[in-house]
Amino acid sequence: MGVLVGKKAPLFEATAVINGGEFAEKFSLEQYIGKKHVVFFFYPLDFTFVCPTEIIAFQDKIEEFEKRNVAVVGCSVDSEFSHWAWLNTEKSNGGIKGVKFPLVSDISKTIAENYDVLAGEYDYNEEGEMEFHGEAVAYRGLFLIDKQGVVRHQVVNDLPLGRSVDEAIRMVDALQFFEENGEVCPANLKPGDDAMVADADGVAKYLSNH
Repeated sequence: MGVLVGKKAPLFEATAVINGGEFAEKFSLEQYIGKKHVVFFFYPLDFTFVCPTEIIAFQDKIEEFEKRNVAVVGCSVDSEFSHWAWLNTEKSNGGIKGVKFPLVSDISKTIAENYDVLAGEYDYNEEGEMEFHGEAVAYRGLFLIDKQGVVRHQVVNDLPLGRSVDEAIRMVDALQFFEENGEVCPANLKPGDDAMVADADGVAKYLSNH
């Protein structure tokens, strides 16, 4: 699994469904550079069991992201038509109706490949025929991208393991606190907690944030 932290996030142009039902043919994360932080996450497939719980959880906390000036963008290997159908299916029937943030279609699997979250790979068999080994879907990867387009945090879960949206928000807070104050963030930092600075001798000390 590749580490993208500290590197430019791979850019792309792909079709996405935005605002719960509108097609955007040349959607790109580039639109956010210089303007917003981005939480860009992958999920395996539409119309599954764990994925709607995560996506709805992100939507439930969307105001928390928006007040931090953070764009939330989801992505899977499904087509834009599958995204649209899922977004227009009631939650009681396994859908995600009411979700408004963009869902990107990575039907070519190139975005997942570039972010190194594809749960398998292509190879040739003994007959020289191309085969896919593993599952042709994305792991549950999440990437926090700053306003310069640089990945500052990533986490990748195996397919059965759902994510914590609250942890994604905490990482946004930690990054933004560092950007605004220049101090490092200790474990489990939350708004109002003490940050840390190094003194002239390089010894870490807590700095009151109250």
